[in-house]
Order: sequence, then C-alpha cells, then structure tokens
Amino acid sequence: MKSKHLVPAVTSLPQNPQAEADHRVRRYALTMTIRIVCFGLMMFIQPYGWYTWVFALAAAVLPYIAVVFANAGSDSTETVAESPVQQLEAPAPTVTERVEETPGPDIFTIRESRQDRE
Repeated sequence: MKSKHLVPAVTSLPQNPQAEADHRVRRYALTMTIRIVCFGLMMFIQPYGWYTWVFALAAAVLPYIAVVFANAGSDSTETVAESPVQQLEAPAPTVTERVEETPGPDIFTIRESRQDRE
C-alpha cells in the first residue's frame, strides 16, 4: 500500500521569534494598562466600598500575572513542523540510447595521466 504524503502547511510551522516577542510585549503592556486603570479607579471613585478592594486586589495581582504571561511565550504549546519538501511521484524513466559525445571545434579535451606530470 502506498502511503499518502500530506502537503505541508505553513500554519504547522512555529511562530517567528520576533513576532512572538512583539505579541508578548503587547500582552504585557495591555495587562499593565489595565492595572493602572484599576489603581486609578481605586483612588478616585467615591464613596469607598467593596469595589475599592476589588480594584486594589487587581492592581496588586496584575503585575505578577503580566510578568508570568510575558515570560511564558508559546514554549508551552508543542508545534509539530511538517517537512517543507513536497514529495511528488516521478514518472517512470524512459529508455534512451546513449549517444557518445564528440567534442566540437571550440571544445578542447585534455586527458592527463599520472605519468604525464612527472
């Protein structure tokens, strides 16, 4: 039985390291922006109540979460890269007669043996 060769998919290749780093920086910046907003809401919303503690807790915990997510990257997910070489079936070879090549007038053929060098 012939095994069916799959066409390689670009989506199975790992992400470009620069694109992955940019994604992690954006995710970190977004998380820290949310932290700043929580800190501001905690300070400026009056009267103080239970939601003040929720904003304070979020402002205290979000830096840890941002750093953990930024350092995690996509190393935790295993991607299986397929071979980029596509295997095609070659047609059956045809039998041809071998024609002896004779050098033309512009081609010089030099045959040298070990005895000629000494």
